[in-house]
Amino acid sequence: MSAAVMASPSLAAQRGILGAVLLVAAWEGLARGLDLPSYVLPAVSDILASIWSNRMLLTQAAGYTLFEALAGYGVGCLIGIALAVVITMLPPVRSVMLPIATAINSVPVVGYSPLILLWFGIGVASKVVMVAMAVSFTVFLSTLAGFDRVDRRAVDLLRSFGAGRFKILFRLRLPTALPLMLTAMRVSTVRSVIVAIVTEMLGAYGGLGWIIYQAVLQIDFVQVWSAIFVASAISLTFFGLIGAIERRILFWT
Repeated sequence: MSAAVMASPSLAAQRGILGAVLLVAAWEGLARGLDLPSYVLPAVSDILASIWSNRMLLTQAAGYTLFEALAGYGVGCLIGIALAVVITMLPPVRSVMLPIATAINSVPVVGYSPLILLWFGIGVASKVVMVAMAVSFTVFLSTLAGFDRVDRRAVDLLRSFGAGRFKILFRLRLPTALPLMLTAMRVSTVRSVIVAIVTEMLGAYGGLGWIIYQAVLQIDFVQVWSAIFVASAISLTFFGLIGAIERRILFWT
């Protein structure tokens, strides 16, 4: 049984790699076979060559974007978890905070970009704020749903043994909420990179989004795809890292 469980992630990884290889081969064959122009679909080999020739620029831009995504991700996770804890510990606050949070999230994050850029400038701070906004609501809702999944009878049992609110939170609610919380944190990894790049395209001093914007102005579509490939690599690595941490923490699942 354990051997099958251990083998399944490896098998899934092999299938994922095989699928990626087939996709790249089909992409390359389609672009070369139909002689597609670069603005329609450049060949993968051309994109990889562009990445290599511009590796210093792309590495610097990737570091810039990754810092924004990680900082915003960390702040967003802390805010989301903290809000869920506050609402759980103070039930009367739920009727006030939940509608406000829902109203804020009902507008796409990009819609706040002009205001955030105006308030925080086009530097790193505005990107961190935007990423934090995008991540915090996802983590907040999932964590709150996890806290609410606790069996009421288990809560009453702990209270009968003299457990207070904080002991119930850390001994019962938090372990129950961990699967949903960590899933939201894993999903938010990709969202954090996307929001950072989109905000950079609207105004920045550097980053992959800035490179994409400049490449579009220069009609260099191979460079656009180069930045997209690098951004995808960052997102997949970030996603895989949080996923590995999730599996390590939730070993019983």
